[in-house]
Amino acid sequence: MAQHKSAKKRILQTAVKNEMNRARRSRVRTFVKRVESAIEAGDAKVAQEALRAAQSELMSGVSKGIMKLGTASRKTSRLSARVKALSAAA
Repeated sequence: MAQHKSAKKRILQTAVKNEMNRARRSRVRTFVKRVESAIEAGDAKVAQEALRAAQSELMSGVSKGIMKLGTASRKTSRLSARVKALSAAA
């Protein structure tokens, strides 16, 4: 356990950041799930709107440091390909 005042402060700061990052990561996952559920439902218009929101949320996650740019780009690319295929089929 920390003994110095600065070490105790650091533990508190880490706990706060940990909670914030967990919430941000959860929010990103929620937005991605909305796109996936719209794709499964076969609703191209809703999927397109959800994809736009998810792209913004993924890039926000990159700027906040919860994921790397390549990871966000890969997820965005794969989701957009699925939405595009859904739109072409409809």
